[in-house]
Amino acid sequence: MTVRTENSTALLASTAALPTQKAPSPALHARVMIVDDEPLNTAVVRKYMELEGYTNFITTHDATSARGLIERENPDIILLDIMMPNVSGLDILKELRSTSASLQTPVIILTASTDQETKQRALDLGATDFLTKPVDPSDLLPRVRNALLIKEQNDQLKDYAATLERRVDERTHELARTRLEIIHCLARAAEYRDNETGYHVIRVGRYVGIIARALSLDEARAQIMEHAAPLHDVGKIGVPDSILLKPGRLTPDEFGIMKTHSGLGKRVFECISDDEWNIFRHHADIGAKILGGTQSELLTMAARIAITHHERWDGTGYPLALEGINIPLEGRITAVADVFDALSSERPYKPAFPLKKCLDIMEEGRGTHFDPDVLDAFLANTKEIVAVQIEFADTD
Repeated sequence: MTVRTENSTALLASTAALPTQKAPSPALHARVMIVDDEPLNTAVVRKYMELEGYTNFITTHDATSARGLIERENPDIILLDIMMPNVSGLDILKELRSTSASLQTPVIILTASTDQETKQRALDLGATDFLTKPVDPSDLLPRVRNALLIKEQNDQLKDYAATLERRVDERTHELARTRLEIIHCLARAAEYRDNETGYHVIRVGRYVGIIARALSLDEARAQIMEHAAPLHDVGKIGVPDSILLKPGRLTPDEFGIMKTHSGLGKRVFECISDDEWNIFRHHADIGAKILGGTQSELLTMAARIAITHHERWDGTGYPLALEGINIPLEGRITAVADVFDALSSERPYKPAFPLKKCLDIMEEGRGTHFDPDVLDAFLANTKEIVAVQIEFADTD
């Protein structure tokens, strides 16, 4: 239904007598869309708003094109007629409120209908407000202004929330990066005791990541393994230099001491005991704020790797003599990575072996030292393994 032409003409003429005044922000630059099949009705509403200071209009008299126009132009507010041919304003409103992009766009219904049921249906569908034609500018202008002010506030809240979320993400990434740096520093601190470069722990971590992905583990788990594996020998901190740096073969007693590094490594990541906590607090109360047990998935995995990476598939490893799949997968993977790097690197007790000899020795350990499936995943990716060797080669 449209307003009678003579009424619209009279209203349009009467707008010349209205005082001109500028609307407050955001009205001056708001994108106002008017959807009405009667051009004269559109002209009346537009004139009222221009006198108020609005300058940015999008208008259409074809209801069938309104939806596409809204998507393209993204108006700040929509003044929508209900009774139009082919597509009603209620149909347009229902479609608008079904998409997130236009869910918060203010929609003020303009209609000559006084039917209460139509009004209620429009409000139920998500209309922001409802005005009856012929439009009274004293109703129209403040309601448009208020709707735009509310939208501006909502937009500011959305922008603030987005900014806050971005800052939280940045801070989270920074903390994650810092955590990894600390972990790598701890790993390299232990490795420096018997390796001048500390690249061993980096290579082992990369090898573990390659093997984990080759076994089709999900990326999140593969990354945790890759970051936890460099801590596999952190227990070396507790091994005497006379044993750790001995160039010759270890005696049985010395080897027994060396084997304790697996348990020491696990203990590094365990919760501090009450007695240790009390001693620590006695020395420095501030430590109570920074020292405690770990709930980190990464450090928990590092503890499992530390205690199990010297276990063997046939059950003859140490310190727990676990066998087969009873050895955690991360321990089985790190065992392959660690042994290969030991074979292919110079040590106080041996030179670096050529690649072929390393792979032959690894193959000899199939089903005894190594999980066959893990070994296959490693051997199938020797190209990537060698690339890591080259990138992180030990230097004098």
